[in-house]
This record gives sequence, C-alpha cells and structure tokens, in this order.
Amino acid sequence: MNYRSLADMYDAITMGLGRLPDNIDLIVGVPRSGLIPANFLGLLLNLPITDVEGLIEGRVMASGRTRRGAAVNKTFAEMKNVLVIDDSVFHGNSIRAVKERLDVELEGYNLTYCAVFGPKMTHPDIDIVLDAVPQPRIFQWNLFHHGLLKECCIDIDGVLCLDPTAQQNDDGNRYREFILNAIPLNRPTKPLGHLVTSRLEKYRPETEAWLEKWGIQYETLNMLDLPNKEARQKAKAHGSFKAEVYRNKNSIMFIESEHDQAVEIARLSGKPALCIETQQMHMPASGDLRTIQQSMKGLPRRIVLQKTPLSNKQSMKNFVRSIVGDRGYALMKKVSGRS
Repeated sequence: MNYRSLADMYDAITMGLGRLPDNIDLIVGVPRSGLIPANFLGLLLNLPITDVEGLIEGRVMASGRTRRGAAVNKTFAEMKNVLVIDDSVFHGNSIRAVKERLDVELEGYNLTYCAVFGPKMTHPDIDIVLDAVPQPRIFQWNLFHHGLLKECCIDIDGVLCLDPTAQQNDDGNRYREFILNAIPLNRPTKPLGHLVTSRLEKYRPETEAWLEKWGIQYETLNMLDLPNKEARQKAKAHGSFKAEVYRNKNSIMFIESEHDQAVEIARLSGKPALCIETQQMHMPASGDLRTIQQSMKGLPRRIVLQKTPLSNKQSMKNFVRSIVGDRGYALMKKVSGRS
C-alpha cells in the first residue's frame, strides 16, 4: 500500500519546480483535488490561480495584497501560458475530459498538463508527472472517502472520533456518556472493513449506537474482551490485540491513531499500518516470516488492486522485493547473473 500525505504532496511539488515551465502565467486546478496543488504552487511562485471553469470564463481567484507581484497583476488577456494541474492521474479519464473541453472552448493558450502523482513518471495524457506512486495507493485528502476503506482494519478512538479525556475515561458512567456523544473526527463516506478497537467488549451497545447515529457502515466490530480498564492496562494488549485481528483478516492496511501502536501492529501483523497521528505509513520488516506469509496471502488481492496482470515484469519485481528486501533482491540478481 502506497500512501501520500499533504506534506508529501508539498515536497513533490517543491522538488519538481525545476521541471515546470519557467514562463507560467496562470495555474489552473482541476476540481476538486487539483485545487490543493494549484494553491501550493500559486503561493510558492506568487502566481494567480483559478479552476477549469474560471479559465473558460476568464476569471482568476482573488489574492491577498501582501505579496502582489507583476504576475498576479497581469490582465487575464495576458495570461497565455497556463499550467493545468491535478493531484493525481491513473487511467487518465478525468484529465482527458478536461482536455477535450478546453480544446473546444479555448483558443490561443499554451497549455501544459501536470499531475503531482502518477503510476509512473510518464503518462500518455500528462506532460509532467512529479512523483511516481504505483497502485494500490491512497492519499491523506481522500482517505476517508476511498473505496479501499473496505479493505482496511480501522481504529475508532483518535481516528473516527476524538479520544476521551482523562476525566471521561473512568470505565464507568462518564465513559459511557463519552462513547454515546463522542465528537466525530473523520467521517467516512464509504463502507469500512473491520473496526478494531481497544474499547472493552462491555461497551459494544454504546459503540454500535454511536456508529449507527453517524451512519458509519462497517463489516465487523472487534473489541477487547477483558472485564475492566484495570485488566486492560495490566494486559498491555492494545497493539497485540489489533495486530492479531488484522493478521487474521484479508485487510491490506490498518488505520491506527497512535504512533507506537502503529509500529507494533506493522511488526506483529507483517502488514502495513498507517498512523493518523503522524501521517506515516509503517511497514513490516522485509524478510520477516510474518511479512512473507502475509505477502503471499495478500498477493491475489494486490494484483487486482494494481490492475496489472501477474505476468507484468515490474509487478513481479516489486512483489519479490517486498518479500526479500532490497539486499536480498540485489543478491538474487547477482546470483542469477542479471543486472
């Protein structure tokens, strides 16, 4: 699973500035996700921005007065060198639709098409891809609206809702009140796979009621079967419990709230764990037996998600490298006499 955060997007843009045309007059974001890199670039280069409709209608978005420069002060008629940018490209359907429309409705513009992330560094529908991110992939800005959520195990506290305060976490009436009225943090718009939480099993009715209240669809709800908070603290089973459930599911990613637990889940499950707290994807150790077992178990599903056949050479290389690690892969090539 490949994950990119907003910080990763910003880094890809700044590292790729030298590959962009040096005469850009206007930056056009492809709604909606393309408006994020358009804003980043507009601020970095002090250039005007707009969306596709704005380009067709001849208008730009208003800008502040603090750093207005010559480029921002140009009239729209003077803005002929246009960079059209989207957050990502895969099949290219969205950008082709934009191209077809602009070809019909615009004349006299020099259009360059850019995507921050693509499956490879080149794409037939894009002039410039700033960073290669192969499938399966998911981004911070669409994480909770992505169909891949049904392929995930997901924590509750700190992910779907705010964590309880020390006062609320009394393992009694105040905690029940917290669960029933917890403030939503991330509200998914797609069905979820398996909810895996360190909440105790005795709080299942309250948890189910909250999930129903907010219209959160899920396949299973997995809770820690211990009698009380004291037993849970003594067992120190947060990460190990989540890893065990994750390991026995066909899920391809765990979405966890806390850094240390995400690290432990990845290590014990042999599969990736995303930490919401740090926006980091934690990967299991290459060559570890658990990693190899989970890689073999999840191979058919990953091939489907990659939308590439098993015979695809690069897919097979990536799969072998994920099992044996970079050093092991290099050794295999050396033994086989291949460069």
